[in-house]
Amino acid sequence: MESCSVARIMSLGKLAIHRTYLCTLIFRNLPKLLGFTPRLPKKFCKAEHVELQLTKKTTLGTLPELPPDILMGIFATLEIPDLVRAGSVCSSWRSTYTSLRSLGQYKLQQTPCLLYTSESAGESVACLYSLAEKRSYKLTLPEPPIRTRCLIGSSHGWLVTVDDRSEMHLVNPITCEQIALPSVITIEQVNPIVDEYGALHKYEFSWHSRARGVYSSPSIFALDKLRHELHYKAFVFPDTSTGSYIVMLIHNPMRQLSFARVGDDKWTWLPPYDDYSDCTYKDGLLHAACTYKGELHTFDLSGPVVTRKTIISTPREYDCEYMYVVQAPWGSLLLIWRIFEDHNVEPEPGASVFWNTTQYRIYEFDAAGSELKEINCLHDHVLFLGHNQSLCLGAEEYPSLRANHAYFTDDNSLWACGLKNNHCDMGVLNLDDNSKEDLLSPQLWSNFPAPMWITPDLRKMNLASGGDRRKQIDGFNEATKIWLACT
Repeated sequence: MESCSVARIMSLGKLAIHRTYLCTLIFRNLPKLLGFTPRLPKKFCKAEHVELQLTKKTTLGTLPELPPDILMGIFATLEIPDLVRAGSVCSSWRSTYTSLRSLGQYKLQQTPCLLYTSESAGESVACLYSLAEKRSYKLTLPEPPIRTRCLIGSSHGWLVTVDDRSEMHLVNPITCEQIALPSVITIEQVNPIVDEYGALHKYEFSWHSRARGVYSSPSIFALDKLRHELHYKAFVFPDTSTGSYIVMLIHNPMRQLSFARVGDDKWTWLPPYDDYSDCTYKDGLLHAACTYKGELHTFDLSGPVVTRKTIISTPREYDCEYMYVVQAPWGSLLLIWRIFEDHNVEPEPGASVFWNTTQYRIYEFDAAGSELKEINCLHDHVLFLGHNQSLCLGAEEYPSLRANHAYFTDDNSLWACGLKNNHCDMGVLNLDDNSKEDLLSPQLWSNFPAPMWITPDLRKMNLASGGDRRKQIDGFNEATKIWLACT
């Protein structure tokens, strides 16, 4: 793995290497785009053999000129770092790169990356480990410093963060766009306490839910302490019915649901149930996994009154488990139980918390037929689970990923309580035999905020009509500076 800072300049030697590599990518993708698959001898099927042939027989000066539409189609299949580098190879490639971004046609879903912080990198720097390139990039994010924030979610390229006043923001680490969410005092269980000058001083937190009623007296928290009690997990979903985005928040007490559309001035509470652990948005409905009951609930958020249904129940077999709901590429929903062993929670302040994920139980659910069946193998698919939007991807489309494996990060609720423990339950689990291995050395990251998966996205959020193309171009410009400086 190679770390790099935004301040570094691309050397000419490295540029030549990247150009050869990019030529390899171009010619590797060309036959597929033209609709046929070449039959090469087995020894020439690996990228290093193709690259060797290009290095020996081809130079950039003798490369055949490809039609712009063909070149644009190939560029649209590249990961963000390779796309940006391709735009720096020559004037014709730069023109194609510019046209692709201007027309808003670059929509490739990227290979997920691990986002983490490191004390040595600085307070405002996030590290992004690329599974596709097996290297890290360092990204300087907008204020307040990322290491002073809690990270409570990641969806569609956006981080959901909580600052030291317990207020929430969306942050795109690629474009550096930042958007404030409705104030925390608009959540049902939170009330502001002001000082003698009328300035916000503390928060009153009410311990009540619709299902359980009021079960304790209100608590008073300092501005920076409420986030460790209130916030748990958040998601960002595009809302095609309105052209906006929905932010879904799982919060305490008892992991209840509240939501807001970007641009709203308050959070909307979704009673009556609690103990939710994961959400996804499909076909205009919010699907929420309720761990305690082992149920999947749907919410229709489109009308003036939110409606809720229970559509499926799953068996609970273990005392310590956690539930996810995942959209499968073939159209079904997957309900997944994460099973822990060797868990040890010590109540003393500063004590370590230990969790050890040992297996996943996977159930497939056909929303149309309401049938639930357990599956033992994902074959050529892969899972990304943790404090992010849960993902199921096809390994064939993401060659750097390992089929029938789960890439997971720590996701227990104690992270949101400010427990900066010295053990991260994260790694790569083989779904065939439940064997587990580390993804990276644990010494590379800080334990707080906890590392999480994010799928990089170049597009900026369209908050005003007609602004999408301009925002996309701005996003590409920001990404260009980042990736080229890090190469």
